[in-house]
Amino acid sequence: FFFPVFNRKTGEPPLINGWIPYLGKALIFRKDAYKFLLDQQKKFGDIFTVHIAGRYITFIMDPFQYVYVIRNSKQLEFHEFANKMASKTFDYPALSKGKFPELKENLHRIYQYLQGKPLDIISDHMMKNLQDIFEWKCSQATDWETEKMYKFCCSVMFEASFVTLYGRVPAADGHKVISEIRDKFIKFDASFPYLAANIPIELLGATKKVRKELIHHFLLQNMTKWLGGSKVVQARQDIFEKYELLGDYDKAAHHFAFLWASVGNTIPATFWAMYYLLRHPEALAAVRDEIDHLLQSTGQKRGPTYNIHLTREQLDNLVYLESALNESLRMCSSSMNIRISQEDFVLKLEGNQEVVLRKGDWIALYPQILHMDPEVYEDPKEYKFDRYIENGKKKTTFYKAGRKLKYFLMPFGSGISMCPGRFLAMNEMKMFLFILLSHFDVELAENKAVRLDNSRMGLGILLPDADIAFRYKLRS
Repeated sequence: FFFPVFNRKTGEPPLINGWIPYLGKALIFRKDAYKFLLDQQKKFGDIFTVHIAGRYITFIMDPFQYVYVIRNSKQLEFHEFANKMASKTFDYPALSKGKFPELKENLHRIYQYLQGKPLDIISDHMMKNLQDIFEWKCSQATDWETEKMYKFCCSVMFEASFVTLYGRVPAADGHKVISEIRDKFIKFDASFPYLAANIPIELLGATKKVRKELIHHFLLQNMTKWLGGSKVVQARQDIFEKYELLGDYDKAAHHFAFLWASVGNTIPATFWAMYYLLRHPEALAAVRDEIDHLLQSTGQKRGPTYNIHLTREQLDNLVYLESALNESLRMCSSSMNIRISQEDFVLKLEGNQEVVLRKGDWIALYPQILHMDPEVYEDPKEYKFDRYIENGKKKTTFYKAGRKLKYFLMPFGSGISMCPGRFLAMNEMKMFLFILLSHFDVELAENKAVRLDNSRMGLGILLPDADIAFRYKLRS
């Protein structure tokens, strides 16, 4: 009566069911997915199915098998799942082909504005906006200023991203207006893991009210007042206008969802990059020397009164900065790459292995297992800022069991689910650290360790379990 019959077919992986009806292993998985999956791998091998909150999720643990999942995008689909989750989380209608023909495809094409030359343009705007915000910060910092690090990163990155994407608020108190939007965003973001877990928003206190207020900020009559928005947002607006069945509120909800996608993971990733640099003086010194050398070699002066310009090539050539950033991403990312079987399907893997899947089954890759694998990364729990450098150049070859890995760092997802804004996100974080370290002396003001908060396991970048004070002053 309590347990549905779920007879296993020949070729299906072992099933880990749990004893709690419907929930299965959901509670223990949510508590510490990384430890749970490692324990199951020891018992059942590299392929097993777990019953989690009514879903049967088959985990592929061997990174050499990732490619077989990623390349079967026809049978193993992602966008339908993401569409359903996003529409429920951000309160817009699902992008059904019947109601909104080609809307999903048109929106996907717009991501061309986040690549190539358009990426250079939006990155230049982000650099200018970051410098403006830091210059404003500098005007307040006549001596050592002490702030909480996560709050600082959130304040700077949210405003710079908002202005870059959506434009400036022309009011005299523009900083205050964006701060009010940011404060509401933080409240909504705290409930995001519960919304992603399909918990009704009515059970999450004031979250529904806060979401509605946030969406109203993005109504057309408000957005038309903002000055200097990006081409990517303008292109999205133009597309939405072609669909009469999309109401004003629905369009605004789409814009709000795009904002969350732009900063929801970038802010905590920026925090961890900054935190680990300040915790490791040798890393901070190496990255700062690289930054100072670039400024000197290009004849640019550091300081809030000077405008710094960086080309994409110059950003890409900052190997110590990129390695330090990649190392922090390796340690703090916890995304789960999900695919859903579109039919009864036999997934063929390396070594003549086969996995029998039923229509609607979920397949999951969990790259955190790879990122913390001591066979791939020596001492994986230690932060090594130069882990991705070899002979002064970027290191892109990593091995497991003597074999070269195709996938060794996956903070932005994989294949069809890879984040389309990953290049902009990397540029933004590099520019933030570049300006911070070129303008300021920075150091921790508290001697405590900040740990990962596991409540977002599977959803992207983990948040810190506490904030930490740091102090900064203008470099002489």
